[in-house]
Amino acid sequence: MIFFFFRRFCLYKKEKNTSIRFLIFNFSMMNIDETDKKILQLLQVDAHLTLKDIANQVNLSLTPVHDRLKRLEKEGVIEKYVALLNKKKLGNQLTVYCQVTLIKQTIDLSEAFNEAIFNLPEVIECNFVSGSSDYILKVVLPDMESYHNFHQKKLSILPQVALINSFFIITEVKNTTVLPIY
Repeated sequence: MIFFFFRRFCLYKKEKNTSIRFLIFNFSMMNIDETDKKILQLLQVDAHLTLKDIANQVNLSLTPVHDRLKRLEKEGVIEKYVALLNKKKLGNQLTVYCQVTLIKQTIDLSEAFNEAIFNLPEVIECNFVSGSSDYILKVVLPDMESYHNFHQKKLSILPQVALINSFFIITEVKNTTVLPIY
C-alpha cells in the first residue's frame, strides 16, 4: 500500500490492482455573510485601511467591524497582513516558472524536496501538481545569469530532482493577490 499526502486536506490511497481513492476530510466552512465579503474585499485591496474607513464603506459602526475582523482572523480566513513589494524596484527583473519532476513519487522524496524548497529564498511559490510534472515553482531573480546559477548550484543538485523545465516570463499580463470571494 502506498500513501501520498496532498496538502492537509486530501489523502490518496492506492492499493495493488485498484484505482486511486480520494479521501477528502470534511472541513466545515464558516458562515461568511455579504458584509464579511465586503470587508475582505476592502482589505485585499488595501490592508492599511483603518477600522473607521472600513466601517464607513460597509455602513457599520466601529465595534461590529472590529468584532468581524477578529472573528475572521480567529477562524483563519485572514491569515496575515503583509506589504507587497515591487520586485523590479528591488532588482528582481526575471520571473521563471519551473516544472520539476522528481526521480520517484514517494512521500519521503516529496517531503525532502518540500523541505529543501523552503530554504531557497528565490522560490516564492511552490505547488505540488497533477500532470506531467510533480511541482511548479515560481522563482524570482535579478537576471538570467542569476537563474543559471540558481538552476545549476541549488535546484538541479537536489537529489530528488529528475527533470526541470523552465518557462521565462516575457511580460506579466496580470499579477494580483486579490482572491475572488463568492
